[in-house]
Amino acid sequence: MVIGLGNLYTSLAGKGAKCGEGCKQFALYLPPAKLDHMLKAGIVGLPNVGKSTLFNALVANAQATAANFPFCTIEPNIGSVAVPDERLSLLSDLSCSKNLVPTRIEFVDIAGLVKGASKGEGLGNQFLANIREVDAIVHVVRCFEDDDVIHVSGSIGPARDVEVINLELGLADLSQIEKRRDRLKKQLRTSENAKLEDQALEKIQIALESGFPANSVQLSSEEKMFIKPLGLLTSKPIIYATNVSEKDLAAGNQNCSEVINLADKESAEVIRVSAQVESELIELGEKERLDFLESLGVSEGGLKSLIKATYKILGLRTYFTTGEKETRAWTIKEGMTAPQAAGVIHTDFERGFIRAQTIGYEKLVEAGSLSEARNKGWLRSEGKDYVVNEGDVMEFLFNV
Repeated sequence: MVIGLGNLYTSLAGKGAKCGEGCKQFALYLPPAKLDHMLKAGIVGLPNVGKSTLFNALVANAQATAANFPFCTIEPNIGSVAVPDERLSLLSDLSCSKNLVPTRIEFVDIAGLVKGASKGEGLGNQFLANIREVDAIVHVVRCFEDDDVIHVSGSIGPARDVEVINLELGLADLSQIEKRRDRLKKQLRTSENAKLEDQALEKIQIALESGFPANSVQLSSEEKMFIKPLGLLTSKPIIYATNVSEKDLAAGNQNCSEVINLADKESAEVIRVSAQVESELIELGEKERLDFLESLGVSEGGLKSLIKATYKILGLRTYFTTGEKETRAWTIKEGMTAPQAAGVIHTDFERGFIRAQTIGYEKLVEAGSLSEARNKGWLRSEGKDYVVNEGDVMEFLFNV
């Protein structure tokens, strides 16, 4: 039996049509949605760099304690936020959707690390373990001067601070690799897989001992598969968030330049945020928020900047499904084919994939309705080899 994906896959309302006119719902049973893990970013840094203040601002209803002393975050605080995407609202209006479902990202506020954390100093390995669970690391670097806020090293030094954190992450990885290689020794004579894993670990160990992160090592797909369960900290993409004062938010300062130079060498992303500004934005309405940001010389808040950087460094894309029941955003990896994108919704859809009715977001908005897009020849029928583009609006047909 061939059917189109329903629950949210419907024909779009004609331009200007009232909800219910021109919106015909496909009637079909949908199995429960596939539950992939939510995109997760860990916020790390030295104590008193503004991590918890930023976390509280990004996750407005979070209950993390932001206090002017080290280790105020005793348990990792977790909160998820909707990924802002203006395209969702317009698609929802076109489809007369009853519900609008954005994709989400989870932030984990991890207690401040200090020199010696890899050996248990401060709150040590307890929090290094928390970082292993995230997809990307957001390293908050203090780039503001404030005599009232204690710095654990006694002065502002972005390059030094970055080095402290990166060194601790590297030492923790090195310790883990050495333990893993010891456990593999008994298997090396009899297991080809153990040999391959050990070879991969040896490459990374050499890099770490030379001061380079795990993600600087070229590994085959098979080698990557073997080391993935270790969750090596220095294999994770890093986004440096330079935390500045309100006056430096638009143009940055010399401290920011230090971090940018370091990030260039590591192929890391850098964003500029002001944790204090972000905390003030929470109290404002949408228009007041935009006016406030404009007065500071910036066009968007730190949340949008951070999410854009996260998507970029992880190679993520967004596609949409839309219909009378709901309009929804889905996050996929760059390069995914149409069946793989359907599989993000549910594995049954990938297995039974036939084709995908597809149109780019801009083209659909320009047409004003699905029927008009079809009349113009803009609606495409894509097969199993089609690589999904950013902003594609898709309806999948599949066998059940």
